[in-house]
Amino acid sequence: MSRAVCRAAPRASILQSLPRAALASRITQRSIFPSAQSNTRPSITPKSFHTTVSRRDGFTSAKTGRLPEFSLQDKVIIVSGAGRGLGLVQSEALLEAGAKVYAIDRLEKPDPDFQRVQDRAQELGTSLSFERLDVRDNISLNATMERIADENGRIDGLLACAGIQQETSALEYTMEDADRMFGVNITGTFMTAQAVARQMRRLDRPGSIVLIGSMSGTVANKGLLCSAYNASKAGVLQLARNLAMEWGLSGIRVNTISPGYIVTTMTAPLFEQFPDRKENWPKDNMLGRLSYPQDYRGAAVFLLSEASSFMTGTDLRIDGGHTAW
Repeated sequence: MSRAVCRAAPRASILQSLPRAALASRITQRSIFPSAQSNTRPSITPKSFHTTVSRRDGFTSAKTGRLPEFSLQDKVIIVSGAGRGLGLVQSEALLEAGAKVYAIDRLEKPDPDFQRVQDRAQELGTSLSFERLDVRDNISLNATMERIADENGRIDGLLACAGIQQETSALEYTMEDADRMFGVNITGTFMTAQAVARQMRRLDRPGSIVLIGSMSGTVANKGLLCSAYNASKAGVLQLARNLAMEWGLSGIRVNTISPGYIVTTMTAPLFEQFPDRKENWPKDNMLGRLSYPQDYRGAAVFLLSEASSFMTGTDLRIDGGHTAW
């Protein structure tokens, strides 16, 4: 600690007790201002902050009455697992924010509601396209991402929602089932992020990648026999942190969203099979209810937009306070 700092320390209580005007007057007389030694004091009139520093992605905040940081206008976003459920709901939110969305899914045909969302995209002046693709097919995955990038001259973001679930006792889990779980939830997610990041790097464009994790990647779910699923989601969280570290200097951000207990097309049959869960699980969080895909619409827009431009390697946990007990 310097002598100047040591000397100033006893004066802290005096400065804290001074009114703001008197404190400002004393500060201007200190030697921290070059002009303090002369008879001319610097002005302490507050001035509005303004910067002309440009960002690598070219984003500028327009002087409007809106929040342009949340806009995805003209952005090209890939959403995996978007044929139904959470991925489809998130796709609609991205379209409403202005994005052009490519939905990829292993389903032969998307959910019947997909057509409604496509019609909605046209009303919004953008588009939603469907690509049948299994995230475990790495050759097709890379070829598809390259084609989309070439068609648009860009890929700006990825929302990786593709995933599977299986409840089986750890002692009864087969190697085939474990390989399938990790193959989709970890390897498939990794390869999708890699394929998108390759195009961002090839075109020298920044971007945002969002991986869907789960609160189950952080805690053990009481009473649930899903060790492989939970391990896979823990892997997704750690994967995102490491990708964020590797790709950050290229302007590629990587974050995760960790939902709590959520009612989706994939989980709905489990609530029918175990009706007590629908009654008991809401009691495990602070809001006293289960979540639905609509509860996560804003989170994806936030992480894929410039509103989160200084956020990477972070998990956005949305669990109703379940893990905060």
